Formats: sequence, structure tokens, C-alpha cells
Amino acid sequence: MSAEPTIITEGLAFPEGPVAMADGSVIVVEIKTGTLTRVTPDGEKSTIAEVGGGPNGLAIGADGALYVCNNGGFVWTEIGEMNIPVGPNGVSQAAEYTSGSIQRVDLASGELTTLYTDCDGIRLNGPNDIVVDKDGGLWFTDLGKTRARDADRGFIYWAKPDGSEIRQVAVGGTGYNGIGLSPDGSRLYSVETSSAHLYAWDIAGPGDLTGGNPLTGGGIFLGNGPVHALFDSLAIEANGNIAVATLIHDPGITVFNPDGAIVDHVSMPDPMPTNVCFSGDDMQTAHITLSAMGKLAKVDWARPGLKLNFNS
Repeated sequence: MSAEPTIITEGLAFPEGPVAMADGSVIVVEIKTGTLTRVTPDGEKSTIAEVGGGPNGLAIGADGALYVCNNGGFVWTEIGEMNIPVGPNGVSQAAEYTSGSIQRVDLASGELTTLYTDCDGIRLNGPNDIVVDKDGGLWFTDLGKTRARDADRGFIYWAKPDGSEIRQVAVGGTGYNGIGLSPDGSRLYSVETSSAHLYAWDIAGPGDLTGGNPLTGGGIFLGNGPVHALFDSLAIEANGNIAVATLIHDPGITVFNPDGAIVDHVSMPDPMPTNVCFSGDDMQTAHITLSAMGKLAKVDWARPGLKLNFNS
């Protein structure tokens, strides 16, 4: 599919996690400045909350609040007009970093609550992307952090939105990034960034995954992206396809069917088109964060996207 993006706004500090709202606005995180920002259809920007660290993923919960994956802070490199979330020797962990967290932001008041910083006494390294199931449960990925001589493994967690329970449900070889649920809520998808692999699990119940790979603790491999590409966030189409943000090599959105075959690719004019969400009466407007250049774009999408739980 070929599509020409329309730029809605510019000057964002590495936007990710777009959430389409009923009034036509889109809420994004600005990772570099630690803020949540509302962007109106005409491109006006306003700050919703300052959450600190590195807000990365966003989702609307059953209570109408925003739930935030906060990675705790990146190292940044500026290349011309671009911001890149990594420093020398591939280091991503900021000097001021202490842990990642899951936060809740009340949209009416802007009140910030930190729900989780660890699971069973082990810190959250770098929560990245989040999706809410029909019961309000939070499924989220932990990409981890890289340092000069080592890196964290990737994890997937499930948690209750009231802060009372969190479970580690999957582990990967490299950092998990995007996460999504099938239209009927029976399957969980996630991608690994550096391997550009797409994985799937069956959901047996709240916080209970089956069908993973017993040798790795990860999911069943479905497919992978182009050589030298990196995978970021993902979104689900109404027909069950998985639209994966693809970085660096032929950057854009790569669309897989539920069996793992690539059925479409939409190129984007930024090396880091990190996230996509769908909106509109027909759910055929795709909002895409062009993160390195600090832009939010929209594209007329060929197929309807899936309406997320609790997004009015």
C-alpha cells in the first residue's frame, strides 16, 4: 500500500504511544522531556502531565485514566535535526536512571500515581508498550536497558490496574517492544526490537499465557521483518492483521496476517516511525509517530483498525 502522510504537528521530543481520543485529538508521550502531550486535529499541543523519566507507552484503562509505561530515562544523541534514544557504545540507560515503572494519570486532574516499580522484588527495567484487555487488565512489555558491557533480557508482564498484583508472564532473549491483543482477546502478540521477530501466545485467562516456547520462555515465532530492520510498537487491524512499526531499513509499517506472512508495507519518511494507532468513524485513519524528527503524522489506511477496549 502506498500512502502519503500528512504532518499534524512538529517539534515533539521523540513522540511515542499515540492514543486517539473521541474528540479527534491524539495523546502522545514525549520521551525526551518526560511529558504527556495532547495534539488537536489542527496541530495545537498542550501538556497533560509531567511524569519524568522516560514515558514510552500509553493506554486508556477501564476507569478512563491513562496508564503509562515509563522506561526510567534514555541516553540521547542528536544527529542533525534528529533525536536518537541511544548513546555511545549502544548505551540506553541514563545516568539518573533508577528503575522503570507503571504509572496512572487522571485525565481530568493530571494527578500522577506510580503503581509498580518491581515484580516480586525485581525492578522493572524499561517498561515500553501496553495494552488493556476487556477486563481492564494491563499487559505490558519490558524492553530493558543496555549498558556498555551488558543488556537486560526482555519480559512481558500482566498487572491489575489498582496496583494490587503484577505477574511476569513471559521472557525473551532480546527486548520485547510492541504488544497487542487479537480482536477476540484470545491471543497476545509482541515483537522483539533487535531481532525484528513477531511472536504470539494464547491467553488462558487473566495473566495466564499458554502456547509459548518451552526452550526460551518466549512465544511461538510467527515471522520477521526485513534484514537489518528493527521492530518497535504495533497495532491490530480489525481483521486480525498485526501492523508493526519498522525502523531503519525501509522504515514504515509492516503488516502481518495472523499466520505471520507479510501482506503489506507502508513506507514512512523518517528512520524511526515507532508507533501507530487507528481512529475515525471507519477506523481507517492511522496516526503514526515519526519519532526521530519529532512529528505526528496521519495516513489514510487501506483497512479498518481495531477499536481498542475502553477507547471511546
